[in-house]
This record gives sequence, C-alpha cells and structure tokens, in this order.
Amino acid sequence: MGYNERMCKRFWWIPLAFLILLTQPRPVFSQTATLKAIHAEGMKTFTEEQVATLTGLTLNSRVGRQELQEAADLLLRSGFFAKVNYKFETHNDAVIVTYHVEETPRLHVAYDNFPWFTDGELSDAIKANLPFYDGTLPEGGTVVDLAGNSLASFLTQHGLKAEVRHFVLSDPLLDVAVQQFQVEGVTQRVTTIDFSDPALKDNLAVQQHLGDIRGKNYSRLMIDLFLSEAIRPIYQQQGYLRAKIGPAEVRLSGNPNQKFPEDIAVYVPCSPGDLYQWKAVQWNGNNAESTETLNQALGMKAGDAANGMTIEGGWERVREAYGHLGYLDAKVTPTAAYDDEAHTVSYSVEIIEGKAYRYHDMTITGMSLAGERLIHEAWTIKPGDVLDKVVFEKFLSTLESHRDNVFKGLPVHYDTVGHWLQTDADKGTVDVLLDFK
Repeated sequence: MGYNERMCKRFWWIPLAFLILLTQPRPVFSQTATLKAIHAEGMKTFTEEQVATLTGLTLNSRVGRQELQEAADLLLRSGFFAKVNYKFETHNDAVIVTYHVEETPRLHVAYDNFPWFTDGELSDAIKANLPFYDGTLPEGGTVVDLAGNSLASFLTQHGLKAEVRHFVLSDPLLDVAVQQFQVEGVTQRVTTIDFSDPALKDNLAVQQHLGDIRGKNYSRLMIDLFLSEAIRPIYQQQGYLRAKIGPAEVRLSGNPNQKFPEDIAVYVPCSPGDLYQWKAVQWNGNNAESTETLNQALGMKAGDAANGMTIEGGWERVREAYGHLGYLDAKVTPTAAYDDEAHTVSYSVEIIEGKAYRYHDMTITGMSLAGERLIHEAWTIKPGDVLDKVVFEKFLSTLESHRDNVFKGLPVHYDTVGHWLQTDADKGTVDVLLDFK
C-alpha cells in the first residue's frame, strides 16, 4: 500500500466526525431558555431593580429573543428611556440579559383642578400602580397614561366619575415645564379669593383683576398665572424683590353634605419681605458695548427704589442694544446679590456677546412678484451691512399692522407673517426669511 493510500485511509473519518459534531444539539439560544438574571446599566436615577420591573419579565420564566425584544420595546414605550439596547449570555439552559438604557428628562407633576384632595393623596394614588413614582414623569409614554388612569380610578373610588387628561405646560411661577393633570367635565367655581397681606385687600389693581378668577372654574394653573402676572408685579414695582406669594390654598365651602362641593374658596399666603434699594451693577464680558452705554440702557442709579419691573425691562434693553449692533446670539445673565442688613441689591451680569452678523439675503414666500418687489424696496438694510435686529422687528411690525406703508395700495391678502433669521456662524452672515400666509 502506497503512502497516499495509507493517508487517505487514516483520515477518511475526519469529515464524518465533523458532520456528526455539527448535528449534535448545542446550548444555543434559538428557542427559549430559563431567565436567571436581569441586569441594567446606563441609569442616572433608576435602580437596576426598577428597570427590571419595567421590563415586565419574570425570573425563572421561559424566554426567547422575542420576549427580550418585547421587554426592550416596553421600556421605550414607557417614556422613561430615549434609547434601549440589550445583550444576553447563555449557560446551558439559562439566560442572563443586560439592558443598556438612556433616560429621558423628567418633568415635575402638577395637579390642576383636584381641590378636594391633597397633592400627597393624589401622588399616593399614582404610586399604587407605579411604586417608584417620585413626583416626576417624562413628557409622554405609557407611564404618563398609567398615572392619568390611576387618578381617574382614584376619583371613581371616591364617587366622582370623570376623565383625567395630561398636558405639558409652562409653570408661570417656576418658569419651567411641568406635566399637568386635569379633571375634565367637572364644575368647581371659585367663590372668593383672599390674601394674608392686608395691603393687597385694599389695592385697586388687585380688585380690578379679581374678576379674572372669581366666578370662574377652579384651576391651579389659572390662579398661579394670576399671582404671577397681577400680584407679583405689585410687589416688584415697590422694591419688594423677594416677596413670597403662595402657593394658593383651597378652603372648601358650600353644602357640607356634598361630597365634591362646587364652591371653592381660595386663600393666598403672601409676605412682602424687605424693601430693597438699588446699589450697583458689575458687567462682565462686554467688549462691543461700553459699561457706560450698558448703564444707560439699564437706567438704574444708586439709591433708587429697586423696582423689579424696571430692572427686568433694563435687561431687555441691554439685549436690544446688542441686537442693534447685529449681535443676534448675545446672552445676558444677571445674578442678584442681596444685602439684607443694608436692604440693597447689586447685580453681577455675565455677557456672552457672540459675533455680529451682517445681512446677506432675503427669501420671501407666499407673496406675488409685485409684492416681493415692494418689500425689497421698503427693506433698508443692504447686503454687507450689520443686521440691526431693532430695524428688523420694526419692519415686521409694519408688515403686520401698517401694510399700506409697504405695499402702497397693492392688493395683498395674508393673515400672518412667519419670520426667521437664518444665521451662518462660519461666514458671520444672516438671511431673512419671510413667509406670508
């Protein structure tokens, strides 16, 4: 027997053995396996246990790829997470899964018109179905719907069948977005609104504005807006810069035998605090505008009553001064420093000027060719000139309220003027975009 023949006989079995190996059952996660552990990573506020609960998976249950993916989808639909990925390891008949999550921002929750219950009682109703609820929720998702349904069930349990809706709104007192829950289809009339500060009771401006609240359906948002726009300016104008206003308290009145009384009395604790005078301002980061110019724009002098409304208007005038020079991205950030012994206030103002933009071109949509020609003729800023934001805003006002000054009798038909300033930071130019509808 030759060498080649002996070698062939010696190794003829290798392909057969390999084929046998391929056909043997292996611990591959192709069907299902027993779920032994759920891990999570990437969290900022959640614990691993909480993420595991939100997956809906149960330890020691049989799961496959489909169940693991459905759990990832469930995490996404909850609204708590912007991104969810997962990986798994198999050991014989066991599987261990790890979910990597990226949390979404959460908003504080506000209860708008539930005057018959405390915030604590309402929060507990949500916690009954969402145990780790902490007073915050994402903008949307199944957990927000679950919270709304929990509140509706809570009302039903107490004899009030009503729909509960939720909205993302801006809180007028805190100036932040909140997730607000609201009861639909329920009448609850504000009969009185009273203040702890006697000075407000006799204030003519307050009395004139009370009609905005009294006799209307109760709404915490509406009352907060009233306090922000009608009451706070009264204190601010006098120099009570740190006045404490609210939160408003509900005092139920009417038929005591009525489970959900329709008459709502509102009481607002108010404390004016100390009266402040203006001391000084320190500007930081200003190069394009001189300190003297900024002081003049602000319009405050040492010893003046620290009129909060005048001060707020001053910051806006400073921003306008920068816009006049084409600094469209200028940021003005004031920080107050109070001297409670001397009753004075000083400000340190950080200015980030950005760059001055020059006008490049104008794009007009929704207007006839004749109308476009007249708009270009009325526009006074030439290509290469600094884009004066004040001129731009006055031009918009003319288009909206005094259109004959631009169109000179030409028949034009539009209700609104959409407008944008499209900047090119690299070139330092800006295009004006106008859309007539």
